[in-house]
Amino acid sequence: MSKRDYYEVLGVSKQASADEIKKAFRKSAVKNHPDKEGGDEIKFKEASEAYEVLKDQQKRQRYDQFGHAGVGGAAGGNGSYGGGGGNPFEGFSSNGQSYEFNFGDGDLGDIFGQFFGGGRSGGQQQQRTQRGRDVETSLNLTFEEAIFGVEKELNITLDDTCSHCKGSMAEPGYELKTCGTCKGAGQQTRVMNSMFGAIQQQVICETCHGRGKVPEKVCTVCHGKGTEHKKQTIAVTIPAGVDDGATIRLRERGEAVADGAKGDLYVQLRVKAHKHFTREGDLILSDEHISMVDAALGTEINVETVDGDVKMKVPAGTQSGTDFKLSSHGVPHIRKETRGAHIVSIVVDTPTKLSKKQKELLQQFGGAKKTIF
Repeated sequence: MSKRDYYEVLGVSKQASADEIKKAFRKSAVKNHPDKEGGDEIKFKEASEAYEVLKDQQKRQRYDQFGHAGVGGAAGGNGSYGGGGGNPFEGFSSNGQSYEFNFGDGDLGDIFGQFFGGGRSGGQQQQRTQRGRDVETSLNLTFEEAIFGVEKELNITLDDTCSHCKGSMAEPGYELKTCGTCKGAGQQTRVMNSMFGAIQQQVICETCHGRGKVPEKVCTVCHGKGTEHKKQTIAVTIPAGVDDGATIRLRERGEAVADGAKGDLYVQLRVKAHKHFTREGDLILSDEHISMVDAALGTEINVETVDGDVKMKVPAGTQSGTDFKLSSHGVPHIRKETRGAHIVSIVVDTPTKLSKKQKELLQQFGGAKKTIF
């Protein structure tokens, strides 16, 4: 089933401010919280996912540009909100997992933790799903590289899977054993006193961090983290026709995490301005200067394009500002085998320094009375 528009989920416009988005989510969360009578777990999850994206300016920009495909790491598959991407609802489950909220002001998180987080009974607690952090970086391109596409190498330093333990956290030759603190559940029960009496709350196990298992002997290289901070060289294929500010998503090339999937790498493209050309969508624009005489009598000029020089005829009587179109010399259409046009704007140069003879000739041409200087 396709996802609903995040703005529609929260009932706000695309121009909504951060405060309006926060208030809309608060209202939906209070109304639909699954531990509240009459709550709706599906709507609660849907609003949670929408808020996680729209409250983050960078994620919101990617969503506005690419839709759900641009923020694919916002939620896990199969409807759970586990791990990765900094999700404030990380570990949400209908089987008794705690509910954690991050509004930046610390109010509703405490309310839900005290009144709704008291662990529903029944069944094994769901273990926390792990996913590495998404990473953003930028890559500089020349104008021509953006037009024709290019293969680039990106040098980046981030957490990668430990080469010694392969992410298992255990020293090679040793196994993972059931966590003695949570007995493999990945969670602990914490009792807290409130005005309503003792309330039980499920929290992530502080020993195994929700995994349910710990190494018999921790890896001597990563010290049980499962990852190493190291430099990587990543090949990036830039398709023809990309524009400045475009973002390329490389799945599972972000940071690694022990016993889980890697995050994604988002590469934002920065295209350097060209000294002769400008770009508008699939069009390339440039100016060509010709003399007043050539404009009046007509001429043929060499026009610089991204494909090399192209001969173009300028008919007699051409006025300054006249545009000519060179078909198929513009920007390639992404996922198509066609290209836009190159638009050449003619600039007629009026001479500023004339000899006496030239002035006389122009006066004769204009029918003006001869004047002696």
